[in-house]
Amino acid sequence: MRSNRLHAIRLKHVEPLAIETALTEFDVLANPLMNKGTAFSEAERDEFKLHGLLPPSVQTLEEQVSRRLEALRALPTDLDRYVMLRELQDSNETLFYAVLTPHIEEMLPLIYTPTVGAGCQRFSHLYRKPRGLFLSYPHKDLMRKILAHPRFDSVEAIVVTDGERILGLGDQGAGGMGIPIGKLALYVGCGGLHPATTLPITLDVGTDNKDCLSDPLYIGWRHERVRGPEYDAFIDEFISAVKERWPHVLLQWEDFAKANASRLLERYRNALCTFNDDVQGTASVATGTLLSAVNVTGVPLSEQRIAVLGAGSAGCGISSLLHRALVDAGLSPEEASRRFFLVDRAGLMVEGLTDMTTLEPFQTRFVQPAAAIAGWTLETAGRVSLLDVMKNAHPTVLIGVSGQAGAFSEAIVREMARHCAQPVIFPLSNPTSSCEALPQDLLDWTDGRVVLGTGSPFPPVERDGRPFKVDQTNNSYIFPGVGLAAIALKLPSIPDSLFMAAARALASISPARANPRANLLPPVSDLRRVSYTVALAVGLQAHREGLLDAALGIDEIEALIRAKIWEPRYPTMRHVAAADDGR
Repeated sequence: MRSNRLHAIRLKHVEPLAIETALTEFDVLANPLMNKGTAFSEAERDEFKLHGLLPPSVQTLEEQVSRRLEALRALPTDLDRYVMLRELQDSNETLFYAVLTPHIEEMLPLIYTPTVGAGCQRFSHLYRKPRGLFLSYPHKDLMRKILAHPRFDSVEAIVVTDGERILGLGDQGAGGMGIPIGKLALYVGCGGLHPATTLPITLDVGTDNKDCLSDPLYIGWRHERVRGPEYDAFIDEFISAVKERWPHVLLQWEDFAKANASRLLERYRNALCTFNDDVQGTASVATGTLLSAVNVTGVPLSEQRIAVLGAGSAGCGISSLLHRALVDAGLSPEEASRRFFLVDRAGLMVEGLTDMTTLEPFQTRFVQPAAAIAGWTLETAGRVSLLDVMKNAHPTVLIGVSGQAGAFSEAIVREMARHCAQPVIFPLSNPTSSCEALPQDLLDWTDGRVVLGTGSPFPPVERDGRPFKVDQTNNSYIFPGVGLAAIALKLPSIPDSLFMAAARALASISPARANPRANLLPPVSDLRRVSYTVALAVGLQAHREGLLDAALGIDEIEALIRAKIWEPRYPTMRHVAAADDGR
């Protein structure tokens, strides 16, 4: 009888990477981590009994990539391309990453934002093959048994969601699985993790999306969302099971709702190596991009006044890390807090106008005192709008994480530009359909003076009479490098200081440092180099803070990080008899 252990991918960390398996024939071709398709050599076809199952021509990986690119580019829509890439990932992961990695600028919008949003909305209708784990509330007692399967022995990185706040699209239930799948693809493509070490997980606690519940093809648990103590107990059981199964795993929280995102992060951030990308990754890339913008505007960080539309976990996460940067620049904590103007649906958060009982703990630091708006002229009594903030506070920076398309109106932007020589504006909401303003509009409304970055990709805009590429202020500049360092160095936790180190590392390689008319961020095509730079900076900061073995030298930190970077090349493969059991 074949041992279950032989169903797992057993990686030999030698050069080149090797796989040993007792599988043959269709079982090998059906395994995306083993399948080479037409690239199996004649000897491998003999050893694994593949003759007749494949066409006779033996082709190179480069030839396979050319074929896939030709087919991909011939498809009519980005959603069609997303589906094709997902199917390629599920059939041949090495080929998938050989397509993705050298063409990351072309592929990023297809495997992640904005196309992943439509992929999540259509997930139940597009579902083909299992990938990752759906840990559903009705099966909570099976959680440890599910995680214990030998196929997960190599896992080092988990991205988990409960699907409640997917991008700017809201509750997508089980369809939110598209996010962990996409994020882990970027961990591999940008950070260099081996795909066998990654595991996407969806915690299916139901959904309040009526469209999902009424859809006969919906694949998730057809039940309203579990909340309160039952939800917390389920999460606690999940974390306990993960820690028991993988003591050194990296766990990334993704797209949890405001009421849970920061709360769960604070509860578990010191229990294992974990972070929330919506809170900390978004904050780090926004901080790094703003530090780059300072080189363009010439206005010191200590003199910035920052308006943020969207006072949820992302907006407050950005504000918290920028607050740390302002304090590092010489401001007192109290003075730094007064530089932030956070606006939510009810307007500016200010004493006397904001219902303090409805605020989350992470929001209270940024509530303006009533005295700060004394004498302000308001459009509507009892409410301070974003336009009021522009007219009275004269912010130098405007950041959008509201999910409200068009929220940065012409009137708001023109008012900001009246008081600021070079307004810095980052409409960061994803997907593209939720972006607060279009880049070309921002240029037009500021007479070309805006310094901008967007969360989603946009076509080039016209600046100074010629095309100019819009900076994509996307978390993919940060989280792959942070995760690479965390895994390579076995970090016990990831404090906010490491995200500040990541932000400063990103700013250090800004093209605008040498040329103020250049981009704030390196090109997306350079994300592998960016991720390595971030990983090294995070590793060195972790060493300074005593998070690593004090005997570990700088050269060893760099070597450990480099050793974790996988290149998409086919492994050597060796057939072993089932009785060998791999031990």
